[in-house]
Amino acid sequence: MLPDLFTPTVQHALDIIGIFVFATSGALLAVRKNFDVFGIAMLAMVTALGGGLFRDLIIGAVPPAAFTDFGYFITPLVAATLVFFLHPEVQRINTTINVFDAAGLGLFCVTGTTKAYEYGLGLPQSAALGLATAVGGGVIRDVLANEVPSLLRDREMYAVPAIVGAGLVAVFIAFDVLDGVTSTVAVVAAFCFRLLAMRYHWRAPRAWNRRSSVAEDEASV
Repeated sequence: MLPDLFTPTVQHALDIIGIFVFATSGALLAVRKNFDVFGIAMLAMVTALGGGLFRDLIIGAVPPAAFTDFGYFITPLVAATLVFFLHPEVQRINTTINVFDAAGLGLFCVTGTTKAYEYGLGLPQSAALGLATAVGGGVIRDVLANEVPSLLRDREMYAVPAIVGAGLVAVFIAFDVLDGVTSTVAVVAAFCFRLLAMRYHWRAPRAWNRRSSVAEDEASV
């Protein structure tokens, strides 16, 4: 049994913050796509909760936390409402949103990995579900919005930082050193990696010796 990484109150607060930020990013994409109010709410919900729902269904943690904790369920709707009425103002602080999004990415890849391991999965499988927790909602969001999922075209390295964070947790578990300090190290590592990728426009490598004649902008349509 793994030690409690954070107190329940702190863990819940961090989860709510991460859900709110992910929901905001989903709602902003819906606005850019000219979706109606239902579409904005739906994209906010799936972005914020999709990864956690997928993880919980895989490991058998049912009913999922999104349906047992009212805060988890209502937070994306609050974010969607704010974006619906205040999206120009929210868009102006998009850089701040991206910073919090990076923090949510780091937090969810760590908590997702630890929860999967606590339910009996092996370390590689737990790390994979940690990644799914962090990026799964974004994949569903992009599919619904008719976008190429960022997981498949990892501009500015969205998935790679989550892999690093989840992998560190797996290593810490393997060496029996996972605690509040080392889990924070994993969160910060994923967070800083993501910020650096955004700052310097890093991206995951494409096919070796690529000879595609399709322009990057055309491929992204």
